Amino acid sequence: MSGARTRSWDDPELDRLDSALAGILAAPGPVPSVAALAAAVGVDATRLEALFRAHVHAAPEAFLRRASVRAAGRRLVEGEAVRDLDARTFRRETGLTPEAYATLLETGRFALALPPDFRAADLLRFHGRDAQSVSERVEGTTLRKAFLAEGIPAVLTLAFGKGRVAVALEGGPGTRGASAGAHAAALRLLGWHGDPGPFEAAHPDLSRGREGLRIPLTLDPFEALVWAIVGQQVNLAFAYALRRDLIRLAGLPAAHGLIAHPDPEHLATLAPEALQALRFSRRKAEYLIGAAQAVAGGHLRFDALPTATGAGRALLALRGCGTWTAQYVLMRGLGFADCVPLGDAALTLALQRRFGLPERPDAAATARLLAPFAPHRSLATFHLWASLKGVPA
Repeated sequence: MSGARTRSWDDPELDRLDSALAGILAAPGPVPSVAALAAAVGVDATRLEALFRAHVHAAPEAFLRRASVRAAGRRLVEGEAVRDLDARTFRRETGLTPEAYATLLETGRFALALPPDFRAADLLRFHGRDAQSVSERVEGTTLRKAFLAEGIPAVLTLAFGKGRVAVALEGGPGTRGASAGAHAAALRLLGWHGDPGPFEAAHPDLSRGREGLRIPLTLDPFEALVWAIVGQQVNLAFAYALRRDLIRLAGLPAAHGLIAHPDPEHLATLAPEALQALRFSRRKAEYLIGAAQAVAGGHLRFDALPTATGAGRALLALRGCGTWTAQYVLMRGLGFADCVPLGDAALTLALQRRFGLPERPDAAATARLLAPFAPHRSLATFHLWASLKGVPA
């Protein structure tokens, strides 16, 4: 789907919220309280909750808790002694005690105890859904994913056992920062922060038989953006083939015969003709290269987009990025919980079957049918995709 063009936005409240949250994420020190955040945004606590529901898809407390752990992790990477750390909160967010996290920084290896309902088999099927992939491979209960660790090709291995997963980084620069990046990447691939419990309690009928289903994120937001553009208006098998050819062309070789997904700096240097030779349309090639140039040039900074609304607007400003593309990236690249990829063919087919409709719903009907699943529409979408063939796209 082609994207909406930029327009003039005037939302002072959202601007203040975006600014305050970006400042929290960038600051090395302690995060503010909910009351202090509300004061910084210029609203009361009730209004702050409403703003977070609409724009962040999370509660203020959850955002601040994660930001606090993120700041503590940065300080640990830098070798600081973090004495004000809440060990229980740290373990909840990272899966590790502070001591285990410090060990992983030195070794690049760690193990996580998985939630009791974790669907490891489903996760492996999802990551292995393209059996010919050149950037990830599933062998039995092991997932290997090529990974740029501080720009150096490496391989992230996740070996699943009973109730746990052992994670190791092979290759890369061997720095504490690379180890921390591997940990963050593993949590993304596992869908670690997407607790399905509240959704399942609210919608047991849709989740029945798939309890514990989570949304695994892409290795980083740029990979989600590339996949969304590659997948526009083509069937899934052809999209997989285009992705493989793109990675072979612009990715960096890693161990085990895998190739790391190209970073924006590499893709930004390509000429459209190089992609056209791989069966990309001229327009799709230009969209991909333009998106890479926006990220490489700092015009689109995923780390500076703390709200779904702000991130969505930034994505829609890209040439070739429409509503479906933006919502997919928000959901699978940035982890926002209440997204609706309007226009998705598989989603409309799943809705047609679920509700016994005579034809697939249009965008307005899709939004209406998914409205009752708020604030968990991302997970509802994932369940609907899975209802078609067991493995979402």
